[in-house]
Amino acid sequence: METGVRKGSFYPQGATPVAGGVNFALYSKHAEGVDLLLFAHPLDAIPVRIIPVEHRTHFVWHCFVEGLVPGQLYAYRVRGSYRPQEGLRFNPCRLLIDPYARAITGKFVPGVCHLGYDPASPMADLSLNEEPNAGGAPKCIVIDNRFDWEGVVPPRTPLAETVIYEVHLKGLTAHATAKVQHPGTYLGVIEKIPYLKSLGVTAIEFLPVHHCHSEDLLQKKGLTNYWGYNTLGFFAPDSRFSTGRYPGCQVQEFKQMVKELHKVGLEVILDVVYNHTCEGDERGPTLSFRGIDNITYYQLGKNKRYYRDFSGCGNTLNFDHFQVVQLVMDSLRYWVQEMHVDGFRFDLATILGREKGSYTRQAGFFKALHQDPILAPVKLIAEPWDATHGSYQLGNFPADWAEWNGAYRDCVRKFFKGTPGVLPEIGHRLTGSPDFFTNAGRTPFCSVNFITCHDGFTLHDLVSYERKHNEPNLENNRDGVDDNHSFNCGWEGETTNPQIIELRKKNIKNFFTLLLISQGTPMLLGGDEFLRTQKGNNNAYCQDNETSYLDWSLADTHQQMIDYVRKMIALRMRFPHFHQEKFFSGRDSNLDTIRDINWYAADLGPPDWHKQGKGFLAFLIQGSELKEVTAREREWDVLVILNAHQSDRIVSLPWTGSGTVYYRILDTAMPYGQDMLAVEEAVALPGRFYRAAPQSVAILISKNPVS
Repeated sequence: METGVRKGSFYPQGATPVAGGVNFALYSKHAEGVDLLLFAHPLDAIPVRIIPVEHRTHFVWHCFVEGLVPGQLYAYRVRGSYRPQEGLRFNPCRLLIDPYARAITGKFVPGVCHLGYDPASPMADLSLNEEPNAGGAPKCIVIDNRFDWEGVVPPRTPLAETVIYEVHLKGLTAHATAKVQHPGTYLGVIEKIPYLKSLGVTAIEFLPVHHCHSEDLLQKKGLTNYWGYNTLGFFAPDSRFSTGRYPGCQVQEFKQMVKELHKVGLEVILDVVYNHTCEGDERGPTLSFRGIDNITYYQLGKNKRYYRDFSGCGNTLNFDHFQVVQLVMDSLRYWVQEMHVDGFRFDLATILGREKGSYTRQAGFFKALHQDPILAPVKLIAEPWDATHGSYQLGNFPADWAEWNGAYRDCVRKFFKGTPGVLPEIGHRLTGSPDFFTNAGRTPFCSVNFITCHDGFTLHDLVSYERKHNEPNLENNRDGVDDNHSFNCGWEGETTNPQIIELRKKNIKNFFTLLLISQGTPMLLGGDEFLRTQKGNNNAYCQDNETSYLDWSLADTHQQMIDYVRKMIALRMRFPHFHQEKFFSGRDSNLDTIRDINWYAADLGPPDWHKQGKGFLAFLIQGSELKEVTAREREWDVLVILNAHQSDRIVSLPWTGSGTVYYRILDTAMPYGQDMLAVEEAVALPGRFYRAAPQSVAILISKNPVS
C-alpha cells in the first residue's frame, strides 16, 4: 500500500471528502485491477500520481487517500480482459469517468481517439486501441457538498396546483435579447425568475442538465447535441451551463439557482435520461461505463458483442442488475437531498420498467422508488414509451407517477385542425383521460397535458407549417416526425398577411385555452407564450444557436399574448372546475337533473359521438356538484364552447336552474382586451343563444344559488 493510502470504505460510491482526505469507491465485478489517477490540471496527459486500488468489497474497489481536498481532479483506468464477443471491453489505455462523479471538467478533445478499439483495423471493435487518451479526456472533480441554503425549503406544490414550464436551461437566456449578466447559465436563469413568477407557472422543467457528451458524428458536421439526451455523468450538473469561474463551480451555481427559484415558490423538475448513456453501440467510444464493467451496466444481446437498443441511441442500461438500480436510486436521492430538486421527468421511462426485455409495472426499479422515503414527496413524471414497437404504456405506470400524455397532444391538435372522428376521444382528453388513468390510485393529475414540447414544433410553428423544415440538421430533412397534425392557416411559414397572422394568433389562444381548462397537469413549452419560432424545425436537438434560443425581443412584440396566457393561468387557478382532484362521474348527485359534467351539440342535443362528427363540442360543469370546494366556488356553472369549424355556430344555452343568466368571460375570437374578462367585469348575455365564431373557444358562466 502506498504512503498516505489506506484501505478506505466501499460505501458510499464515488469520491467522498472527509476529515483527512478523500475516500474513493468504484464498482466493477469483472475487472482484474483498478488504478486511481490524480491530475493537477484538466488537460494534463500525465497524472501527478497513479494509485493501484488494492481492496475490493462486494465488487466495489476502494481506497482512502490522505491529504486530498475538494477540487482534486481524478479519473480511473480499469484492467481486465478485452473479449467483446463475451461482453468484456476493458482497455487500460482509456481514461474513464467515475459514474458517481459529482462534477466533471473539460470535454473530450476532437482529434483524440476515445474509442476502445482501433477504427483503422479490419477487425473493427474486436481490435484493441492501445493509444492513450488521457490528455484529451475530461476529468472528475472531488466536490464538497457544503452550501448555505439560508433555510429555504422546497415549495412542495401539489399537482392540483401545478403548471409546468418546460425549457432548455441554456436556451432560456443564451440569446442576446435575454439581457442577462451570465447568458445560458444556471445564474442566468435567476435573472428571469421575476418573469416566470409573473406568468403564473409553478414549476420549471429543464431539459437534461446531467453532464453529457456530444456524438462525434454531429461534431464532424459542425453541430452538437444541444438538448443533452446523451448522459455521461448522472450526478454531475453539466459544466456547459456554468460560468466556468473555477472547475466544479457548476455545483454551487446550480444550487444557487434552485435556492432562488424556491424563494419565490417555483419548483425545479429535471428531465433525466437513465435509459441509455453517451457511449452508443459497439462502435461508440469507451468513456466510462463500458470500460468499467460493460456486462453489468448494459443490456447485451445473445451475442454479447452487441447491445440491446430500446432507446434508439445504441445502448440500454441494464435495470435487471442491482448495481444499475442502485446507481440510479443514488443519483435521484442525491439530486433531491443535495441539490434540492422537486421532481423528475424520466426520458423513455418504459425502459426503466423492463425486466428481461418486457415492461411490467412491478419492475424492481419501480418498487425501489416506491419505498424510498427521500423520493416519496417528489414529482415523478414518465415519458411512457421507448423507441421500440408496441412500447406505448400510457396509463400503465404505478399510482405515484404522472405521465406525459401524447394522446392528449395529438387529439387536441386534430380537433382544431378539423380531423373527423375525434369527438369521442376529445371528451376523454378534456376530462383527464379517464380511459387511461382510472386504475387504482390514479387521479386526473396523473395526465401531464401538453400541446407542444421541446420535441416537435413550437406552438407558433404548429399553426404556421404543414411540413417540417429540418434542413439545417444536415439529414436532408429525413429526421423528425412527419405526422404532426399541424396546419399553416393558408401560407407555409412566415407571412405579412394580416388575416393569416390574426388567424394564427386566434388558434394559438385556442390551444392555450384548452390546455389550461383541461383536467390534468398542464405543461407549457417555454417561449410559446410570445410566439417563439424554430422556422419549422421540429427536431432542433442539434441546433445550439438562435434556432433554439428564446428570442426575448418577441416578448415585447407579443406582450398581449403573454398577458393572455397569464390571465388564462389565473382563470384556471380561480375556477376549481378546471382542476378537479377526482374524475367526473357523469352522474347527478344532487338530483337537480344536471350532471357534474354535461355534453352538448350546438342545439343542446347529444354530441355526434359515434359518427364522423368534427369541429364542435360544448360542455357544462356544474359548480354545485364539485366536491371539497368553498360555497363561493360552487355557485358558478361553467359552459365551454369549442368551435373548430370555418363558420359560425349558433349555440343554444342550457338551462341550469330558475333565472339562469350567462356571462361571457372568454372568447378567443374577440380582440385583445375583450377576449378575456374578469368575473367582476362580465356582462350578462341577452337571450338563450350564443354565436360561436369560427375556430374559437368561448367560456360562459352562470351563477346559481348553492343548494
